[in-house]
Amino acid sequence: MADVTAGQDESFDSLLKRFNRKVQTDGILAELRRREHYEKPSIKRKRKKAAKKRGAARGARVFRRATMR
Repeated sequence: MADVTAGQDESFDSLLKRFNRKVQTDGILAELRRREHYEKPSIKRKRKKAAKKRGAARGARVFRRATMR
């Protein structure tokens, strides 16, 4: 759970902004959306495979960019 303590003389807006950023980085909302409905195991495998493919493509781009310099 994301918890944020209020600093002295901190406005509510800045506290709310900090809380929203913390929730975003922790991935709480993304996990909530993912768990909202049941996901069949076959769909889970497809999603993981697609994520792995995206990660490999991203890694290849970074590698190519690093070797060009």
